[in-house]
Amino acid sequence: MGLLQDMERKQLVDLLRKQGISDEKVLNAMGRVSREFFVIEELRRYAYDNVALPIEGNQTISQPFTVAFMTQLLNVNPGDKVLEIGTGSGYQTAVLCELGAKVHSVERISSLYQKAGKTLASLGYDAKLKLGDGTLGWKEHQPYDGIIVTAGAPQVPDALIRQLSPGGRLIIPVGTSASQEVHLVTRDPSQNFEDEPEVSVKKYNYFRFVPLIGEEGWKDGD
Repeated sequence: MGLLQDMERKQLVDLLRKQGISDEKVLNAMGRVSREFFVIEELRRYAYDNVALPIEGNQTISQPFTVAFMTQLLNVNPGDKVLEIGTGSGYQTAVLCELGAKVHSVERISSLYQKAGKTLASLGYDAKLKLGDGTLGWKEHQPYDGIIVTAGAPQVPDALIRQLSPGGRLIIPVGTSASQEVHLVTRDPSQNFEDEPEVSVKKYNYFRFVPLIGEEGWKDGD
């Protein structure tokens, strides 16, 4: 938008680096995304604060540190096919696009799906969006090199594991409705895609996300 936003964005990136985000590709990508376009207008003055902010549909745009941390775990390379569950405002989608990923994103709330699509298109980001139950993934475009889930789940949805390519990574917050650990689920690279998935799991820190609603997540109203 202007010099002030450019300066605030640089300051945010510097803060993320000090907080332990070491992947310069991720930091550079976040330094190119104008977060102010992904927050509601009355909160734009807080766009580069390192905090989550409310958006439409009783949802949030994640804290920038959380976005950077999860994206760093995903380890995106240019050309990777990435599935995002929970488009939300479209901010995480934009970061993935900046990393050169071919992004497919599923959102269950119609108003967010529509607004994110318009915002991303207006900023020149080419991502495929779908309105639907993200806990079931998006089988038509499987397998995925990476899957990132931006809402907290009670368990890792089996449908998402089955849509990972061998060697693919799934990043998902898992826990209670109050707090979650971020799980890094990696599929055995020696497998064929058609094999019964074998995975390894690493867990990181505690975070708090909005609930992942759907057939393999929380039920609406839980």
